[in-house]
Amino acid sequence: MKTEIKKGKPEVNLKFFLRLFWETFTLSMSGFGGGFVIVSLMRKKMVAKLGWIDQDEMMDFVIIAQSAPGSASVNVAMMVGYHLARTPGALVATLGTVLPPMIIVSIISIIYTMLQGNVWVDAAFLGMRPVVAAIVLQVSWKFFKPFLKAKAIPAILLFIISFALLYVLKISMITLIMVMLTLSTTANLIDMRRRKRRMEEDV
Repeated sequence: MKTEIKKGKPEVNLKFFLRLFWETFTLSMSGFGGGFVIVSLMRKKMVAKLGWIDQDEMMDFVIIAQSAPGSASVNVAMMVGYHLARTPGALVATLGTVLPPMIIVSIISIIYTMLQGNVWVDAAFLGMRPVVAAIVLQVSWKFFKPFLKAKAIPAILLFIISFALLYVLKISMITLIMVMLTLSTTANLIDMRRRKRRMEEDV
């Protein structure tokens, strides 16, 4: 018999902080490829399994994390922790996310210098590339799918324009984010005004 998972923010206590540290630590430890790989695993854990945050909140965190400097996975973990338990939660989640790569990179840097040029090591890293690409594609689809279901034409158009600007015209990501933020905000404000007018006309 499966136990029902209680959705929403958990009770903040010592047990919660230990659980938050363990979850972010293990996610970061298993997230080979970093960045969006860890974000994808974090979404499955925090949203789907634990139910601590919802899909919309996770999407907002990812957008902010991409706009801010630094690692996306660390930024998302910090925001998730802050959302759940303010500053202590942010510190615990950040520590849990940062420790594994620090430990692993320190060990790998020593081993890599010893095995540099080894055929098996090169083959292993080469084989991981398509796996990481598939995971990034999967998490991107998870975020884009709701727009298709809702038939959100403005959002779909912004996606196409963003893709063209980024990969065809090769503009910087920071410039793209600022431009798309302005366009999306303007489009949403116009849409809200139209809805308000329709409601007033109906009344």
